[in-house]
Amino acid sequence: MALAVAAGCGGAAPPASGPPDPPAAAPRSSSSQPSSSRPASSPPVSSHPASPRPDASTGASSGEALPAPGAPMPGDPARLAGALRTTTAALNAAIDRWKAAKGDPPRDVQLLALHQQRLYRHAARHPALARRAFARLPAALAARSRDDTAAIRELLALARPIKPSAVFRVQPARPAAELLGHFKRAERRFGVEWEVLAAVMFAETKFGRVRSDSHAGAQGPMQFMPATWRAYGMGGDIQDPRDAIMGAANYLRATGAPRDYRRALHAYNPSQAYVNAILLHARQMKRDPRAYYAYYNWQVFVITTAGERRLTGPE
Repeated sequence: MALAVAAGCGGAAPPASGPPDPPAAAPRSSSSQPSSSRPASSPPVSSHPASPRPDASTGASSGEALPAPGAPMPGDPARLAGALRTTTAALNAAIDRWKAAKGDPPRDVQLLALHQQRLYRHAARHPALARRAFARLPAALAARSRDDTAAIRELLALARPIKPSAVFRVQPARPAAELLGHFKRAERRFGVEWEVLAAVMFAETKFGRVRSDSHAGAQGPMQFMPATWRAYGMGGDIQDPRDAIMGAANYLRATGAPRDYRRALHAYNPSQAYVNAILLHARQMKRDPRAYYAYYNWQVFVITTAGERRLTGPE
């Protein structure tokens, strides 16, 4: 398996080597959503075209200004710390409203989650600034900020810049509640924690938004090499999120989880940086399940030789 995109941070495809090829089993398959092909340099597209779109400058219920998709990043510790405090508090409140209302993520959740993602990516690239900013945060938020920034930095270390003309196929993610149901069913069947499975899908394809195969040939929302899928996919459809999540849980269980997540994740992607990132993101979801809904709304970025591009999310 291989990252199609360095997720928590969204970079280009890193070096990949899939897990070994052994035994098999058997259930079902289903079809995946239609996708679109986009050059890495194309303007962003919304991952949720049907989402409600209140006024772009105000929150859905608070009336507070929302960050623009390309808002400038804070350049000093006090402003970065303040942005993390206000963005995280507003995002948590917006997630609570969204979960109560159900349906697609509203625009305030999308914009706040994207801004949070960009703040952490900015922090990952400016460690001295990040250290000074995090020292100004309350303990719980400082711990989360350090973990998310460290995970992004680990995944960025795996990213390889691609040509601006490279084409990535992207598509909307399946609904957050639907995916969460698949993760929890896989946990019940195989004993692999749902937060770990969610962190893998997040890192590999941003919850299925990346439709393209990896440069090494890994496929589907959990990025299986075809031979490994034949061994552990249980007869399912490699592109179907439910089947892919079950196959990943089957594979992780066979390679050491839940006794030894580090061993199992290293078999999934033989990189210590990858293992660290998955466990850091999983820890955030265990601390606060709202982190899952925030990560669900983080978007696909690629790193090209001409600079970084965002391929999905609010405009």
